[in-house]
Amino acid sequence: MPITIPRQLPAHGILEKENVFIMDTVRATTQDIRPLNIVIVNLMPEKERTETQLLRLLGNSPLQVLVTFLRTATHDSKTVSKSHLNQFYQTFHAIKHKRFDGMIITGAPVELMSFEEVNYWEELKLIMEWSKTHVTSVMHICWAAQAALYHHYGIGKFTLPTKCTGVFPHSVSHSTVELIRGFDDEFLAPHSRYTGTSLAAIQADDRLMVLAATNNDDPFIVISKDEKHIMITGHFEYDHDTLAKEYQRDKKKGLDPVIPKNYFANDDTKKTPLNRWRSHAHLLFSNWLNYYVYQETPYEWK
Repeated sequence: MPITIPRQLPAHGILEKENVFIMDTVRATTQDIRPLNIVIVNLMPEKERTETQLLRLLGNSPLQVLVTFLRTATHDSKTVSKSHLNQFYQTFHAIKHKRFDGMIITGAPVELMSFEEVNYWEELKLIMEWSKTHVTSVMHICWAAQAALYHHYGIGKFTLPTKCTGVFPHSVSHSTVELIRGFDDEFLAPHSRYTGTSLAAIQADDRLMVLAATNNDDPFIVISKDEKHIMITGHFEYDHDTLAKEYQRDKKKGLDPVIPKNYFANDDTKKTPLNRWRSHAHLLFSNWLNYYVYQETPYEWK
């Protein structure tokens, strides 16, 4: 079944060319089917790119998925047009009376600030608390994963000596857990962040389970044992060239960025990197939609 998005959304044309099964909202209303309602809290600055990346992964499913995009009311994005936000995004106030089958909260470029310093932190806390009773399963990505660990479980973050950027191998534990069903024992995934979270602190919390970590004991996939919260500390959704664009962006800013590890062939930044994590990214999102959203959500919310 397709993913349902507005025909005017820029991602619609991109995904259509990629042969991703999509359907516009007008046609979807003619089908007698109950779609999965997913709300995406998009905190990334380049919202259109993130929309495409996430919709591509959500569209690889036999389930019909209806997506709602959410923006913060307490922060004005400077990197996307107001017309785009007004046309395709809603605020929490407009949707707080609704219930959703799943939620995705993206990363955000605010890692070096304390959580309390982020100008939309109180709003995000409100959304995370609301999700406990109005959303079946929540996936948190990168900074949002650290925010969830901090808000829900009191586990903080720490600043890394240098930026963690590149494509890293990860080892699987608890391979029978449905979220990582079908994963290889070792797989690759991209990371891009300035902060980390203690593996020991997560393992010491009996409410949490680490499903995958880097070979340097950096937690990557964490799930709460009640299966309500999923924390992904990296960026499975990234395109093959996203890290390259971030590197070039930071270089133009004069930040002297480190070259992403295990990414460019021979660390030659002029070479086009390969996507070596696509299959596991699709598998993770398919498993999430099937086992943690579709299988768990009530047909009719009460």
